[in-house]
Amino acid sequence: MAQQLPSSSPHDYPGQPPAALGPEWQRYFEVTDPLPNITFPLGRSFAGNIPVQRAGHPNNTLFFWAVEKTQGSLTSPAGPAGPTPAPWGIWLNGGPGSSSLAGFLFENGPIRIGSDYAAHPNEHSWDKVADYIWIDQPVGTGFATADADGYVADEDQMGQDFMGFLDNLVKVFPNLAGRPLYLSGESYAGTYIPYIMKAYFGTPNPPVKIAKIAIGDGTLTSEQVFELLPAIKVIETFPQIIGYDIEVHRYFEEQTHLCGYDVNLTYPQNGIIPTVPLQLPTGRDIPWAMQMAQRHSQARTFKSLFTAKIMERTAAGEDLRHLWNPAVNRLTKRDREVARMNWKRDLTGRANGTIDAWYGCLLFDEFMDYAINFTFPWSLGQDSETWPFNYYDVPDATNPQPAMDASIWLNDDRTRKALHAPTDKDWAMTFQFPFGAKGFADPSVEPMAFLTDLATNATKQGIHVVLYSGNNDALIPHFGTELAIQNTTFGGIQGFTKKPSTPWYDDSGNFAGIIHQERNWTYALFDDAGHLIPESKPEAALVFIRDFFFGDKQTGLVQSDGSVVGGQDPQLASDILPGHPEIYYGAGATQSTYVFPEATRAAWTEHTKSKALSTTNTALSVGISDSKAGLLAILALNVLFML
Repeated sequence: MAQQLPSSSPHDYPGQPPAALGPEWQRYFEVTDPLPNITFPLGRSFAGNIPVQRAGHPNNTLFFWAVEKTQGSLTSPAGPAGPTPAPWGIWLNGGPGSSSLAGFLFENGPIRIGSDYAAHPNEHSWDKVADYIWIDQPVGTGFATADADGYVADEDQMGQDFMGFLDNLVKVFPNLAGRPLYLSGESYAGTYIPYIMKAYFGTPNPPVKIAKIAIGDGTLTSEQVFELLPAIKVIETFPQIIGYDIEVHRYFEEQTHLCGYDVNLTYPQNGIIPTVPLQLPTGRDIPWAMQMAQRHSQARTFKSLFTAKIMERTAAGEDLRHLWNPAVNRLTKRDREVARMNWKRDLTGRANGTIDAWYGCLLFDEFMDYAINFTFPWSLGQDSETWPFNYYDVPDATNPQPAMDASIWLNDDRTRKALHAPTDKDWAMTFQFPFGAKGFADPSVEPMAFLTDLATNATKQGIHVVLYSGNNDALIPHFGTELAIQNTTFGGIQGFTKKPSTPWYDDSGNFAGIIHQERNWTYALFDDAGHLIPESKPEAALVFIRDFFFGDKQTGLVQSDGSVVGGQDPQLASDILPGHPEIYYGAGATQSTYVFPEATRAAWTEHTKSKALSTTNTALSVGISDSKAGLLAILALNVLFML
């Protein structure tokens, strides 16, 4: 029997104009009632639900919260004063099914809710740069509403809904129609935004003028490319994951080669990088691994997706701790080291050149298993009821993580009323988005399949593309984004012609990462930033969008003579930006810091300098034998819950 999906609708609050959407609705949408626990001044803002204009679905709406940069900048007929039309911005979170109000309250909005659930002003909010609008979408996400049979069937329908919403939005705020739109988002917005651009380019007279797009840690490619292929790069960025163990590194190098993941990017790129077939485990059946498209559609933007799945199974009476808490968890530190050495010896005794039968090419899952079972401080989480490895921010091994929850505040009746939010549904940070009658799998092809076509249209219309990544992100590592760039033709050339290696700095003079710009494409790698960059590096994120997204700062720009503004640092020209040595552990906001011994780190540095890859000499064949079932086979089951 098909699941009955929830139905919701916008609420009619007192003062709603009887006429169709127009400027008279500005007063209705203005947030004038006091927001609970907000004791600091906020700029003028507007919030509520606006229909997407899909036929037969009057209750299908998107929810927006718009904040003015300056008083009247959204509502004055001509927009902000200036020699040229002032830009405005949109922010989208991902999921699919994650609310952009999470971005508003935890990342780049004017309110920051802390782990103590208290609200604080955000000194690095993006409305300091431009009028900014945070939008819950697709329909049914967050405070967006949907008829039970009105959820989008695929990303093309999502794009059409978004264009219908924008058409209505500019009826309420007419000056937006003539001002350049800077469309931004992160994670699964790396799928949303390309499909929105596809709809935009397919609209004869679009309601807005998109000038730039920006995607952070985005799902531009298949999950195999953005998550599995870069696994070795994550290990080499953070060798702490494997305890700086050179033998284990060689094992993962060999698996990377056998899986076809040892892709080399060149500048310029010489030809299309071909798709690599996914090698599934042969020693067990994993339903989600055999349906990678479905798993890809559930790309995790917030840890609550994983937590919800754990909670569901716990509520059903299942004790899940054994999944990452096998017998080895009860061992002493010495016995655990013996088990780790046995694991390594078991690898060397097999024929070379074989893919691990237990993991196949799911290297992302395998290195997490290794860390949780053999590497301090992740091994401290073996008795935990929450997942001990933070793939959003590798150095953060705190468990449980500090709270990130705005549901109490947003579902407060006073907040709902102030924001003109619906009353027949509760706001949730994220949920498993249903794609129409097709179930929970997103049937849409990944954007990489048509990225060159989008780039061609963007070049024709002078639309700038900005992609950026956090170096601490293991879920969507930067190498996958760089591969997407090098596989895309823009400005008549495939990929960048020079390796990104120009440093950039925040306003405090701190090294912020690497910046590169060519032919209206910009790429940035943020140092020491996780998946949610505005949350983990708020100052650097604000400087970046001010200077390189809304601004035209030329640092990293390749000029006509081949030189690069700001120069190129050979030490930054590697595929790896080394992670910081510190790993943080503890519970919630209570943290300790662990750094591996200097001798251990020095040996690793020497290894990386001298290693000469030779698949014939260093191949370590694997395949978990039946004798390992009592140790590694059981603990590996945790990958079943990474959906």
